[in-house]
Amino acid sequence: MIEGDDFEIFLVTAPGLESALCAEARAAGFRAPTSVKGGVTVTGGWPDVWRANLEIRGASHVFARIAAFRALHLAQLDKRARKLAWGEFLRKDVPFRVEASCKHSRIYHQGAAAQRIENAIKDQLGAPLSPDAELCIKVRIEDDLCTISVDTSGESLHKRGHKEAVAKAPMRENLAALFLRQCGYDGTEPVVDPMCGSGTFVIEAAEIAAGLKPGRTRHFAFEQLATFDAAAWQRLQGAGGNKGKVSGSDSRAPTVRFYGSDRDAGAIQMSRDNAERAGVAALTAFRQHAISDLVAPEGPPGLVIVNPPYGGRVGDRKALYPLYNALGQTLRSRFTGWRVGLVTNDASLAAATGLPFAPPAGSVSHGGISVTLFLTGPLP
Repeated sequence: MIEGDDFEIFLVTAPGLESALCAEARAAGFRAPTSVKGGVTVTGGWPDVWRANLEIRGASHVFARIAAFRALHLAQLDKRARKLAWGEFLRKDVPFRVEASCKHSRIYHQGAAAQRIENAIKDQLGAPLSPDAELCIKVRIEDDLCTISVDTSGESLHKRGHKEAVAKAPMRENLAALFLRQCGYDGTEPVVDPMCGSGTFVIEAAEIAAGLKPGRTRHFAFEQLATFDAAAWQRLQGAGGNKGKVSGSDSRAPTVRFYGSDRDAGAIQMSRDNAERAGVAALTAFRQHAISDLVAPEGPPGLVIVNPPYGGRVGDRKALYPLYNALGQTLRSRFTGWRVGLVTNDASLAAATGLPFAPPAGSVSHGGISVTLFLTGPLP
């Protein structure tokens, strides 16, 4: 059980992006960030849980680790669950639900394991059980070790709270943020996405440059916990003036700009609407045109990042080679000095660009498809 002020906080991310998330947590000043399979652990208290939800761009959920103990059978799980002081963090008037997973353990029935935890909470607190509850207790039993956590986020953190319109096969915001980090982007250079869809890369880059906190406009499950301090949370939210829009004349506004283009007029309108809701419309420009009409914006070189169509998303892979070839030709001829990051599930499509990609790192699951980020240095 949590004792004292500090406990383990688990930041969840897609397998393959743990090191990038660990670097983000370290840069954000979280204590003892450590990469583990599927995420990053840090140490802290409840204010650190709130700050992680508010500020960390690359996580999908923030779990507060409540307890860990060995359980070899259901009766032992039941007994130990009833010894936990659930009332220290759960409220008797807030509905909850329990999700359990069992792996390599003598307790193998997930439903039975979840039921033991549910009964312990209901009997101790009288809190209502609901399958639709936002507040979720996560029970993981692996190698007979039971770890109990509270999902403090609620809805996935990629749902920033200001993006309503999405394109087909959209790039999730938390993945976009970590891909930008892997490209070496730090908010000080322009970014171009020539197949911008609903604008995720461009908007995420603009928010990073403007210092806007990703969770500034949304609600979190931790607001329903007994440990929640509304006044302290308001102060944390207000730190740095992160609630409003960034105008071009704002002293906080970055000097660089962020550009998206797409051949689809609907995608461009979606991107503009999303940028407006995110408060970064003044920092972004979206235009409808083909890849062949793409030109580098005036000013210093920066980063081109693109998530083109690929076989798992559109079906016919062979039809995509001309598109990738045209993208490569345009970038090689007009983007001297720019770096390129390209996300695809097919190395042969990346090769069709003719761009000088370095050997890629491992793959990442994006919408159930294994994708890889291919990177270049500054183009000659």
